[in-house]
Order: sequence, then C-alpha cells, then structure tokens
Amino acid sequence: MSDNRRRPPRNSDRGGSRKGSYQGRGQQRNRNSQDDEKIQKTIRNAQNMLEDSIDAVCLEELNAYERMRVHQFFDNKADFETKTYRNGEDHLLWIFPVGNIREYAIEKARECTKSGEEFELHPMSNYERFIVHDVLKDDESVETTSVGEGDERFVKIVPVRFGRKIRKIARKLKLF
Repeated sequence: MSDNRRRPPRNSDRGGSRKGSYQGRGQQRNRNSQDDEKIQKTIRNAQNMLEDSIDAVCLEELNAYERMRVHQFFDNKADFETKTYRNGEDHLLWIFPVGNIREYAIEKARECTKSGEEFELHPMSNYERFIVHDVLKDDESVETTSVGEGDERFVKIVPVRFGRKIRKIARKLKLF
C-alpha cells in the first residue's frame, strides 16, 4: 500500500482529544430531541393562542433553527401565515391567523349589508388590513378603506348602495 494516498487524520494527528469535547451520535440525538420538544411546545402554545383569535402572535427569543422549524410547521397550514421582522439585532416571528381574519371580515361585511351601517374594525397591522381588503375586494355589496395613522390605523367597511359596477359605468358615462 502506497503512502501517497491521503488518509483522514486520526484523533492523535489532531493534537489529541480534550475531555468532553466530542459528542457521540447518541448525545447529538438527545440534544435534537430536547430542541424538538421545546419547538413542539412553542408550536402548541402558539396554536392555542391562535385557535379562536384574530390577533397575530409574536414569538421572540427564538434562534434561527427554532424560527425555521416554526415557519415550516405553520407555512404548511392554509389558515396561517408567518412573517419574520427584525427589531435591531433581534428577529421577531409573527404568526397571523389568516383563516380567522378572513372569516371575521366576511362576517362583518354581512352585518354591514344587513344593517346598512358602516362598521370599523379594531386597529390592525398593515398585513392584517391587507388580508381584509383582499378578502372583501370581490364583494360588490361593501367597500373597504383604511383610516387613521400609525398603530391606530383600522379598516372601515362601508355598505354600497348601487354597487361598484354601476359606479364605474357612471364614471365612464359621466352621469353622476
């Protein structure tokens, strides 16, 4: 056998081994299972908070691996959307209950059309307002507008008397 071939270095070639510096596969699995338990607990807590709520949940103090795992879990669900924002050096993971927000917006639009009165939703983030506008854009019986500034910005749902199509036709014909 020729000595010209490269061989992987032995532990003795690395300058010796320090006690406790090497983790065997079993120790690595234990660490991963502990991380997975923490992640599963975080996911369960978030699901409980989001179950019947229209408010987003912010998860702080997660490392990159934990954020990725939570993203993977919630991004596979149609009723949730995750967004990561930076706050200085910190990363904030927001989980939005998109399905609940859609149902809430549709329910409030129905109430507006039945009562004929305007309805103001509570202050929302820009993404939550986007969801409401997007859900109700095809509903001809209501119009949505965002009102207010900063953290106090909210969506106003207004019932439409004649419908959007008639108004568009009227603008083209300049009748009104």
